[in-house]
Amino acid sequence: MKAIIFDMDGVLVDTMSSHFQAMKTAVAEVAEIDLDKRTFHLFEGMPIREMAKKILDSVGYKSQNGETTTDILAEKIGVRKKQIFMQMKQIPNPFAGVKELVLESLSGCSKAVVIESSKQELDTIVRNNFGIDAFAVTLNGDKFEGKGKPDPASYLEALRRLGVPATNALIVENAQLGVQAAKGAGVKCIVVLNSSPLTAYDFREFIDDEKDIFKDMNEANGLLKSWCTAVS
Repeated sequence: MKAIIFDMDGVLVDTMSSHFQAMKTAVAEVAEIDLDKRTFHLFEGMPIREMAKKILDSVGYKSQNGETTTDILAEKIGVRKKQIFMQMKQIPNPFAGVKELVLESLSGCSKAVVIESSKQELDTIVRNNFGIDAFAVTLNGDKFEGKGKPDPASYLEALRRLGVPATNALIVENAQLGVQAAKGAGVKCIVVLNSSPLTAYDFREFIDDEKDIFKDMNEANGLLKSWCTAVS
């Protein structure tokens, strides 16, 4: 049996704009930094606190009182980001054609979805957009605290639960760190950019063939369908 493992945010559903706005607001409130979208997407996939620390480091942040460390600020940013995101109370929609692809066109594959956020967020998105039986395996970031991408732990666990070898799986990602995690798991990976500000050029160090980078999920449909129907 072949398998496809989907990253959720920015791949299947359009959540990244909300995650970015929540982080942008939190970083501005706590550290008075104007976060740009590209920087946010470069660090996508990390646990929130780790991402916040990377953002602080990327701008060479220095506390004004000399006492508050970036670790403490990153913790505050992480807490505030979660609060803001929860207050948004948004149930994101799938990208165009994604629901039909997952539910109708990939019957020859076992499917998994991996998300860095909470189980509550994962369950809500899957239930409202695809149905609880759409994926054989669903994994959320609560199970991998401290092991965000590029650590391959979540993808290795997905393989284990699917019961397929790495050679029989394909991962669909939209982030540099996610591609690195896929490589760490020994799994072929393709990139779909969808709403990301990143370009194919940003993945040149991580994807061997630019033909494996697609502007959106619709463009990747043919490859995904072929993967599911090919003899393993």
